[in-house]
Amino acid sequence: MSKKVLIIGATGAMGSYLTEKLAADGVLVDAVSLDMPKFTPEGVNRIQVNDALNPGFVYDITRNHYDAIVDFMVYNTINFRNTFKKYLDATDQYVFLSSCRVYANEENPIREGSPQLLDVSTDTQLLFSEDYCMYKARSEDALLASGRKNWTIVRPSTTYSRKRCQLLTLERAQLLPFMRSGAPVPLFEGAKDIPASLTWGGDVADMIKNLLFKESSLGEDFNVTSSECRTWAEIAGYYHELFGLNYEWVDELTYQRFKKTNFNPAVDLYQVWQLKYARMFNRVYDNSKMLKATGLKQENFKTLYEGLLHERETILADD
Repeated sequence: MSKKVLIIGATGAMGSYLTEKLAADGVLVDAVSLDMPKFTPEGVNRIQVNDALNPGFVYDITRNHYDAIVDFMVYNTINFRNTFKKYLDATDQYVFLSSCRVYANEENPIREGSPQLLDVSTDTQLLFSEDYCMYKARSEDALLASGRKNWTIVRPSTTYSRKRCQLLTLERAQLLPFMRSGAPVPLFEGAKDIPASLTWGGDVADMIKNLLFKESSLGEDFNVTSSECRTWAEIAGYYHELFGLNYEWVDELTYQRFKKTNFNPAVDLYQVWQLKYARMFNRVYDNSKMLKATGLKQENFKTLYEGLLHERETILADD
């Protein structure tokens, strides 16, 4: 009998590739998303919802039982604590998407047991916030304290994919106008020599796919990331070569003013933290635990240059 998997967030950077890869393997997939893609592989049941956090949706979907549930949703701390046990009850393996942003900057390379910001930071404003690195870490702690073992925590690094790319804290929406106009985008000069790891969404999907349906993956956490690293100056050079992006190195105040929304102070603060507590950290990863668990090999993953080249047309395409 075919395995059946629920993917929540099935059209995102990793979810879109995972949906296709599982379907190609003959897995039956219930694919939940906000939008409805034009293409649906055989074996995929598309479920369009406006709010996957809605308790009514969660109740309805967890009346089914799945061999695995892969959850790409973004929760705050309260939403996750109100939801995750229902998913644990509805599956043999609940895969929770955490993030490598939970890690502090205290070990190099970063391993699964490396210190997390939640445990070592002295920034009380950050610790009591709902910043991404905080609520992901709190969600991990909730799983660890649940008394259950039918979960797997996966931590991707910065991930680029179809119509998704990042340069420092800039996303595609900020970069695309500069790619098209040729005007230089400002980049924080202090990040030039900081090493970063960016991983192609298709490779992350392969990592997650190969962690599914394995008893040895239960109750475990994995860095689902490439071990390749490049400085932000090197990455900016790739963007110039592949996308025609011009850039200028500026001081931090100029950069943050460029990023400022002017309408949401909380979002502006989170963006400051993203630079300070993520992009300015040395992000070099040891992915040996994941490689051993999956049988995958680092040399088979796309290099950053290859991956950006592969996604070039989708990144530059009109929305």
